[in-house]
Amino acid sequence: METMKEKNHTALTDFILLGFGSGPGLKVGPFVVFLVIYTTTVLVNITMVFLIRANSHLHTPMYFFLKNLSLLDLCYSSSIAPKAMASFLGDSKTISFYGCATQFFFFGLFAATEAFILAAMAYDRYTAICNPLQYPITMSKQVCIQLLVGSYVCSGVNSMIQTVFTFTLCFCGSNEIDHFFCDIPALLSLSCTNTDINELVMFTLSGLIIVSTSIVILVSYAYIISAILRIRSAEGKRKAFSTCTSHMMSVSLFYGTVTFMYTQPSSLASPGQSKVVSVFYTLVIPMLNPLIYSLRNKDVKEALGRTISSVFLK
Repeated sequence: METMKEKNHTALTDFILLGFGSGPGLKVGPFVVFLVIYTTTVLVNITMVFLIRANSHLHTPMYFFLKNLSLLDLCYSSSIAPKAMASFLGDSKTISFYGCATQFFFFGLFAATEAFILAAMAYDRYTAICNPLQYPITMSKQVCIQLLVGSYVCSGVNSMIQTVFTFTLCFCGSNEIDHFFCDIPALLSLSCTNTDINELVMFTLSGLIIVSTSIVILVSYAYIISAILRIRSAEGKRKAFSTCTSHMMSVSLFYGTVTFMYTQPSSLASPGQSKVVSVFYTLVIPMLNPLIYSLRNKDVKEALGRTISSVFLK
């Protein structure tokens, strides 16, 4: 029996992405939705990166992290959307074994890095509001770069562990992934061996990242709210809160969906539910983040206005 499993495992060279189904409406419909969202995601995130790079007054720690969040969201969506759209309308829905592993790794890398960057942004706001005199030193360019590199390193280790654990499983049954990308719950359901250890690893690592970054965010905002409440003027309170509202919205969207997806047992998750939630955090959130920051941020709106004016006045 073990020999047969090993044979089938080593013979597996590709997977089939089933997407949302095989009916005409279940191909064209998702393709159009993905195309519109992904195109918007690319445009708004590239615009955000360009605005921050082109306007010197946005060269601050807060916008350093925002620029990298936009780059991350662009990579995040790009690791999923193009292949998904190709499988919706193309004759072949296959993805190679190593292609699936590569997509899985980069998706995990970008998702975890986003959590760490959101935590770094919360710490940045805490330092700016609670320790403004120490802010230039505490959040120096070197510190910002270290936080960014550390985020990618920790996320890379997490993603590598999960990739190795997942793709050393024995896949001796169907190779059809009931999803539009190589996500861990869908892959675990294909294994013909016990996946309890894999689920424990997924739950532990995902939980560790979510809990640790959530603690940083919650503690930071506890101090921020305490400091704001001590401000006597209503205008001062409004300005202080306005620098945090966009970040709080991004945090709520990202952590709400990721926590729902990756901290529940696989026995409680349905494929249809997982696909809908996955669309939200792989495509919708990366599209919304720059819109949230641009529509609710005075500095970004002014930079956008100046950039548009300079283009049309030339």
